[in-house]
Amino acid sequence: MKRKRVVILGATGSIGESSLKVARDIPERMEIVGLAANSNAEKLAAAANKVRPESVCLVDKTKIDVLSKALAYQPRIFAGEEGLREIAALTNADMVLVAIVGTGGLRPALAAIEAGKDLAVASKEILVMAGEIVMREARENSVHVLPVDSEHNAIFQCLDGRSSEIRRIILTASGGPFRETPAKQFLDLTAEQALKHPTWNMGPKITIDSATLFNKGLEMIEAHWLFEVEMKRVEVVIHPQSIVHSMVEFADGSTLAQLSYSDMCFPIQYAVTWPDRVPNTLPPLDFGKLSKLEFFAPRYDDFPALNLARCAGETGGTLPAVMNAANEIAVAAFLDRQVRFPRIWQIVEQVMDRHRGVAHPDLDEILQADQWARAEAAKTLKG
Repeated sequence: MKRKRVVILGATGSIGESSLKVARDIPERMEIVGLAANSNAEKLAAAANKVRPESVCLVDKTKIDVLSKALAYQPRIFAGEEGLREIAALTNADMVLVAIVGTGGLRPALAAIEAGKDLAVASKEILVMAGEIVMREARENSVHVLPVDSEHNAIFQCLDGRSSEIRRIILTASGGPFRETPAKQFLDLTAEQALKHPTWNMGPKITIDSATLFNKGLEMIEAHWLFEVEMKRVEVVIHPQSIVHSMVEFADGSTLAQLSYSDMCFPIQYAVTWPDRVPNTLPPLDFGKLSKLEFFAPRYDDFPALNLARCAGETGGTLPAVMNAANEIAVAAFLDRQVRFPRIWQIVEQVMDRHRGVAHPDLDEILQADQWARAEAAKTLKG
């Protein structure tokens, strides 16, 4: 069993922290050779001082001195966006785990693929924005793209290479904090309420996406690219307990599901150790204490994000990138108390309606569409 040498991009976020925990739990199978963060120099240094990777990267060049002084040893230090691409292509790395929120992970992910590194993807935006390009590059460079999202990791485990036999993929969603909230109360919902997720501990942006169900919409598009299935065969079901992480229904009518407690360490470990399964200190399910597992259809009319995402995924081209970018701007405005909760999906829909798409865009066209959507969403906020 080979020890995998891993670079973590987004080391100071929640996924990064869970990845470091996994590395401590299975040191015989996972070695951290690189850590990268956006701007939190102190937290990056603290993590590096514990695991001693040979390379670190901070995107914010103005804080490199802070990072250098806080480090208790002398690793190779990369800086800026170019540094992020360099650390993603480290010669001695086997895998790059991309856990960068937003669009910042796209170029380093492609750099990792071009350098022949397997990619563990926790950043939904990579496949939502550029799934066609990323998966094509992965095939051409003979590298594996392994999902870290709990839902896609669950599907990956259920499939075990049998993608041609899929009838449908069923993504589970907790339903977020407003699963039972009447739509007539949506205008009064606050950011503080939206940030109280019932089962997962995540960053603010993804927590709001869970409340609107945009998170699940993005995951539908991600599943479409990862597993090469048509959008019409990707469905969503509400499962409040977050024990069943997703399901696959096969051609013969059989359904396989993956179950575990809600802890990102499970999918991270499997992405790193695949195709092997190794012991760890994570708690196994106690079925005697699982009183019930519930499943409900989503409230599509009250939560339009799912239909918007399906439209974007079926249309393809630059529209998914536009949807994603507009959502980022709208979520930031909601967190900043500039708009009310329903305005998030209203802004996204308005920007999508105004977009003139490119059917098979290259990377520059995708990034241009992303920038256009951000500017358009900002204008819509003011309008």
